[in-house]
Amino acid sequence: MSVSSSPMCGGGETGMRIVVWFRRDLRVEDNPALAAAARAGGEVVPAYVWSPEEDGPYYPGRVSRWWISQSLQHLDASLRRLGAEKLVTRRSADAVVALLQLVRDTGATHVYFNHLYDPISLVRDHRLKEMLTAEGIVVQSFNADLLYEPWEVVDDEGQPFTMFAPFWNRCLSMLYDPPAPLLPPKKINSGNLSMCPSDDLIFEDESERGSNALLARAWRPGWQNADKALTAFLNGPLADYSVNRKKADSASTSLLSPHLHFGELSVRKVFHLVRMKQLVWSNEGNHAAEESCTLFLRSIGLREYSRYLSFNHPSSHERPLLAHLRFFPWVVNECYFKIWRQGRTGYPLVDAGMRELWATGWLHDRIRVVVSSFFVKVLQLPWRWGMKYFWDTLLDADLESDALGWQYITGSLPDGRELDRIDNPQFEGYKFDPHGEYVRRWIPELARLPTEWIHHPWDAPVSVLQAAGIELGSNYPLPIIELDAAKARLQEALSEMWQLEAASRATMNNGMEEGLGDSSEVPPIEFPQELQMEVDRQPAQATANVQMTARRREDQMVPTMTASLNRAETEVSADLGNSEDTRAQVPFHAHLEPRVQRQDAIQNAEGPALRTNGFHQPNFFQQPQQRRPEGVAPSVSEASSSWTGREGAVVPVWSPPAASGHSETFAADEADVSSRSYLDRHPQSHRLMNWSQLSQSL
Repeated sequence: MSVSSSPMCGGGETGMRIVVWFRRDLRVEDNPALAAAARAGGEVVPAYVWSPEEDGPYYPGRVSRWWISQSLQHLDASLRRLGAEKLVTRRSADAVVALLQLVRDTGATHVYFNHLYDPISLVRDHRLKEMLTAEGIVVQSFNADLLYEPWEVVDDEGQPFTMFAPFWNRCLSMLYDPPAPLLPPKKINSGNLSMCPSDDLIFEDESERGSNALLARAWRPGWQNADKALTAFLNGPLADYSVNRKKADSASTSLLSPHLHFGELSVRKVFHLVRMKQLVWSNEGNHAAEESCTLFLRSIGLREYSRYLSFNHPSSHERPLLAHLRFFPWVVNECYFKIWRQGRTGYPLVDAGMRELWATGWLHDRIRVVVSSFFVKVLQLPWRWGMKYFWDTLLDADLESDALGWQYITGSLPDGRELDRIDNPQFEGYKFDPHGEYVRRWIPELARLPTEWIHHPWDAPVSVLQAAGIELGSNYPLPIIELDAAKARLQEALSEMWQLEAASRATMNNGMEEGLGDSSEVPPIEFPQELQMEVDRQPAQATANVQMTARRREDQMVPTMTASLNRAETEVSADLGNSEDTRAQVPFHAHLEPRVQRQDAIQNAEGPALRTNGFHQPNFFQQPQQRRPEGVAPSVSEASSSWTGREGAVVPVWSPPAASGHSETFAADEADVSSRSYLDRHPQSHRLMNWSQLSQSL
């Protein structure tokens, strides 16, 4: 049946009326859905539906919600300048139902939107097309997020690629270039929307406004600000990107990822402008700048590949891409998880990264690798926990990119980093922060420590520590676990994984699991209680429970220097699930929901840490090592703040009491994505999982 026009919204004439559904494409430039609607000549109804409940556990974090609110205001102003009356906003727990109602309210005949490639969006978009088509509505969707659609890039046999290098080589050698970016429409006619109601969208509560005000000083959301940030990068840091991209102590990267994630910046525009720069520098013989363009385009390729994997393997955010990794005995230890989040591991580079992440919502890509590798290889915590925490705290939190990054670190990609490789945070520190600038900025209690010891204070002489005002185990923790012990644990876990994988294959070969396929229906490890999101199925309200708000705010506070004087024993001996912790914590998320904890989770930090397959491991806090205390004390002090950066992308800098010189260029490089030595040692099990047998959490 066809949808009749409603007298509430607009003129009600029988002409074409198109609803343009904005999502992660918050721009008017190079927006194919908006451009097609404007070219059609009818009335255009721009709309945005806020339905975070559909994302399940991936409810947007505080910083992501702040960015969306600012970007929507910018988009609304841009649309009004083009002639639209307003951006119609709706709040609903079901975006499809809300859009269907909007179509009925406006009498729309068409709905246009741009593609998304995560599994939740794919299912939702399919459902939307079915329901609207049944109502007689014409639905069209477009590519606004990728250079090429996932189904366009295949190997010589017509199959999807399973490794990045051949995928990106194919993209660069396609017979046709990505489409050129589209200009903004000259004019948009939305008709009379004065009677078409919009819902007030609430993205923050009172407890979050102070932190969000700091974000507003550091970042400028909005598609026009994204364009300024791109121009500043192209005309400045891009030329030296190959040299400076690994410097953690300076704004050496593009800082464009939040703009790309929310669709304020067109990836096609970035690609074409960088290629033009590359051609110019190539003609000038500037080979260093030309190489910088190649490396930056490779980072764009990794973003493309993340969506490619998500489209072809919809459960990649939940399950490892290599089948044998499902047998890895992850350590389910919420105490380790809490210490990692709070930046109290005793490894300065890791702790500095985690403190920067919470304070700013941003993390240099090399530091992301360091903290995630420590999480997976040293602490052996489930990689999905780390990915979820990144989702909750990063400004550029992106499900597809984060899943690719964490699977790469875990070694669960065919071309991922070797699982048995542990990067030494001390060596990584002198590699990415050779003069200790970054560590001193984010760990002011180490600011007076000489550079010689800044990345391994546990080796510093007592006289040096005393002169720097450092008491290890008191105002800065000793290492949570020695690297030698972590390597031994990792080898034991890998041996156990291969034994379980071999036993499973033998069982299936004997026909004892007929009908179970590869046994991959085992559900993934649940998120810990701290990461369980409180999802309100009702529209957001301006008022909130005062008691809960106050508690959430207390949980979000970084430990202070005063609190760090508490002795270590009190922290680790506490029951994480039941005892009251009066010391402030780094946040888990703005919304918490108490839930029953898993029976196999750690209930007491003094008890054994359970592995996910049932094998008990000893509590590593009790290992008799000379430099390890029984507990770890928090140690984050106040520091003065300043703000530096380029126009359109300012990054926060908390100045330490003492500063040293700027970092020099370093030549060492990390392992290439195509490293294969780990897989070559175990060729029998390197098969991709049969995704048709996986249950998708949608």
